[in-house]
Amino acid sequence: MEKDNVLQQKMFSEMHDSELFRKAESFGQNYLDNVFDRGVFPTEEALNELNKFNENLPEKSGDAIETLDFLNTYGAPATMAQIGGRYFGFVHGGIVPVSLAAKNLATFWDQNASIYQSSPISSTLESVVQKWLVDLFSLPSETVVGFVSGTSMANFSALAAARYRILKNLNWDVTKKGLLNSPKIRVVTCKQAHSSMLQAISLAGLGTENIEWVDVDDEGRILVDQIPELDNTTILSLQAGNVNSGAFDDFASICKKAKSEGAWVHVDGAFGLWAGATRQLKHLTFGYEHANSWAVDAHKTLNAPYDSGILFCNDEEALIAALHINAPYIPNDSERNGMYYAPEMSRRSRVIELWATLRYLGREGVDELVYSLHKKSLLFAELLNSEEGFQVQNEVVFNQVLIQCETDEITDKVIKEIQKMRECWVGGSIWNGRKVIRISVCSWATTDEDIHRSVKSFRNVLKKFKNNLL
Repeated sequence: MEKDNVLQQKMFSEMHDSELFRKAESFGQNYLDNVFDRGVFPTEEALNELNKFNENLPEKSGDAIETLDFLNTYGAPATMAQIGGRYFGFVHGGIVPVSLAAKNLATFWDQNASIYQSSPISSTLESVVQKWLVDLFSLPSETVVGFVSGTSMANFSALAAARYRILKNLNWDVTKKGLLNSPKIRVVTCKQAHSSMLQAISLAGLGTENIEWVDVDDEGRILVDQIPELDNTTILSLQAGNVNSGAFDDFASICKKAKSEGAWVHVDGAFGLWAGATRQLKHLTFGYEHANSWAVDAHKTLNAPYDSGILFCNDEEALIAALHINAPYIPNDSERNGMYYAPEMSRRSRVIELWATLRYLGREGVDELVYSLHKKSLLFAELLNSEEGFQVQNEVVFNQVLIQCETDEITDKVIKEIQKMRECWVGGSIWNGRKVIRISVCSWATTDEDIHRSVKSFRNVLKKFKNNLL
């Protein structure tokens, strides 16, 4: 064997080593067997053991099984059990079992979803899932879909398309000329717009200092009568699911009118847009079909694996022009080239597990999953509202519950102590100038028993506080 081929031959051997991959599967299955019962946040011991990773880069090639063992031994215990039933800290979904299995299978395939010629299966599934999603959300038939990493990238892509269309209508090709000396684009949004929307505005070169801010009501909905007069130079950003309260803007009163005035309307719906795919909660999104673009995550409410963001846009020409630069080696044919609808050229084929999730759930399954999160949020709110010392601060219209204690100091201490207990995990936020406990119910795995156990943690922490034990 030639010396130069030693590593190559070693890796060929490992590629066919069933023990290596059986071991990985065994580690993964063991994780799934325990994740629903373990503490949600890693133990102090597990966190300290992360120091094992602080080693110098090895000089020589190592052993594959030893590397996998090392990762499992010190990595698995230091994970957040967010796919279990008692993680409520951020809007992180669980994971539908078949989607996890599909992702594992797709990992072996290692597909680059850029163009049809690099992955015919990816191109085919993107076309299929686009059709399913447009129908599921009852969006205009001309709507196209981009499969991106998350809503942050979906928001940016939508603004890029909006920027292109607005300037193109003003006889300015931003793709060729750039923004220097271009006509000014107005951006209108509410004062509680999500930070990812502000990031998208910044990345699109529109400038956060140029935003025309609109006040919100007590639930965080944009005040319709305070939206300024719009025109064909305006991007209006609305929300399907306030990041704190979960409230939805009044699309029925805004979208059609704004569009008739020539404005581009974008709906940031990271977790809340899924209400539009249900029977019982669809009323929250009435009128959103008159927008121009929409953004949502599949890895939140739908419980697909990370990472899986979805961009919808009813102006295919603008989206492609904004995101795609052609090259001689890139074929242009009748098949779908996914890179035309996303900022990245090289990207993993995340549509595979999204397809599996949707096919498995079906229309009724999506409805049941999304609505169940709402019902469990209502139960959480009802139980905590009946506990002395806790007050629900929002109208629970979707999956978000905001809890306040008597003082900000108590609220802070309750959050920290609950996190230390590891029985469940919740986060904090600011709501109407006061600190609150923010509960996001996002996992299919959350049971009524999980909620009762979590409420018991709240009760026990407050009892310790009253007994001066904190």
